Amino acid sequence: MSQAVKNAIQSGKTVLGIELGSTRIKSVLIGEDNEPIASGSHDWENSYVNNIWTYSTEEIWKGLQESYQKMANDVKQQYGVTLQTIGAIGFSAMMHGYMAFDKDGELLVPFRTWRNNITEQASTELTKLFNYNIPQRWSIAHLYQAILNQEDHIADISFQTTLAGYVQWKLTGKKILGVGEASGVFPIDLNTKNYNQNMISQFNERIAPKNLPWKLEDILPEVLVAGESAGELTEEGAKLLDVSGELKAGIPLCPPEGDAGTGMVATNSVAKRTGNVSAGTSAFAMIVLEKDLSKVYPEIDLVTTPTGNLVAMAHSNNCTSDLNAWVGLFEEFSKSMGIEVDTNTLFETLFKQALQGDPDGGGLLSYGYLSGEHMTHFEEGRPLFVRSSDSNFNLANFMRTHLFTAFGAMKIGMDILLEEEKVKLDEILGHGGIFKTEGVGQSILAAALNTPVSVMETAGEGGAWGIALLASYMINKEDNETLDEYLNEKIFADQAVKTVSPDPKDVEGFEQFMERYKKGLAIERAAVENLNS
Repeated sequence: MSQAVKNAIQSGKTVLGIELGSTRIKSVLIGEDNEPIASGSHDWENSYVNNIWTYSTEEIWKGLQESYQKMANDVKQQYGVTLQTIGAIGFSAMMHGYMAFDKDGELLVPFRTWRNNITEQASTELTKLFNYNIPQRWSIAHLYQAILNQEDHIADISFQTTLAGYVQWKLTGKKILGVGEASGVFPIDLNTKNYNQNMISQFNERIAPKNLPWKLEDILPEVLVAGESAGELTEEGAKLLDVSGELKAGIPLCPPEGDAGTGMVATNSVAKRTGNVSAGTSAFAMIVLEKDLSKVYPEIDLVTTPTGNLVAMAHSNNCTSDLNAWVGLFEEFSKSMGIEVDTNTLFETLFKQALQGDPDGGGLLSYGYLSGEHMTHFEEGRPLFVRSSDSNFNLANFMRTHLFTAFGAMKIGMDILLEEEKVKLDEILGHGGIFKTEGVGQSILAAALNTPVSVMETAGEGGAWGIALLASYMINKEDNETLDEYLNEKIFADQAVKTVSPDPKDVEGFEQFMERYKKGLAIERAAVENLNS
């Protein structure tokens, strides 16, 4: 096996996927069977600078280089060869946000990430103008808000893109986005798989009085669908990615995608009536629709699969950050008691406790709002844990409540789809850190959505593996082979899947928790207004 993998590495028959997530930049190299053979990662955190959640360009490149280098070192250590060429590369990153550049390619203002809830006026006005929900996170909302704010840099914009688009541009010289990523920049026309031209005209008319030296279509990246070629690694790009200088130029890149699209691919959820929930720093459910929704909902984003099919997205800004912080506190306590506990063991032990709790979490309440939460209309967040004098306060209920609340805001959006719009779902696939402890996150999510939840053995691979599969599809697909067919027949045919069906008691308990959650939002509102950091 090792010799076959070694040969594949040396002959450039591997594929590399790199995803820049909110807390980790992960590189996954896959072999000819599309299974991971080496990986590397770099942990990072966003900074809150001048009321903006951001990452600096220095951090972006340092993180990418370190993640790549660790993967390349893993190759050397396991197989005794130096990585010099790769069959194809794919880049993915957290979606949305705002990166605007001048004609010299200089970043005009610090990168504004998806996490910023600072575009409410733009979001409201554009939703009304287009009769199409434009969330605050979307790139067009950031651009229009900057125009409304009369920011100095607006007239100097030559190019606007996302984090994934920025990396692609710097490594290939091509200004390109995959259609799934582009659907979080500006609405997509499902027939043309390109930006909606009518809406572009409406936007240009709206900003015409500003006399800006550009039109919207001049500054947006080109849109490509899965399977199309999106440039090659330049000499400059190869040196930028691999600082050791070993990696050769000329490697083809697939269209860069967002973490939502790669999550769909990694869970084989690109066909209609399928859906997946990605749960990490944020939580979002992606449901591939059979038909349009009956009306515009501010809680539901409409994006696309990497092939351009319509997807309803219920996205919450907050999921596991506060939960992780509490687990960190328990770890600190253990150490102060002289007990060394492996972090994975600690998570597993605490998560399993949650299954022993009361169905509704014992009357406890928590909001893991580290940042604002658009689903419940908060521009800022305050992590909060609340209990009444007669709550059943124990460890099992404490953990159960924090797992419940991780999905709380997202459930509000999912209820619209499942109950009001009667969207049909055969099953939900879960992926992300919250599902690593077998059966726990699954059971909680199954209760939240009253739908069977499946987790694949590759669920922990996440988006880096997903974008690697898209790059593999680009170079290995047969004539007219669709992405659905490629995933079903070549990737997931023998995949082990574990499914948990909802327990009626847990479903009822989650509903009781949600009643408390909705009533308690007034407490969160008071905390935001009165507790300043």
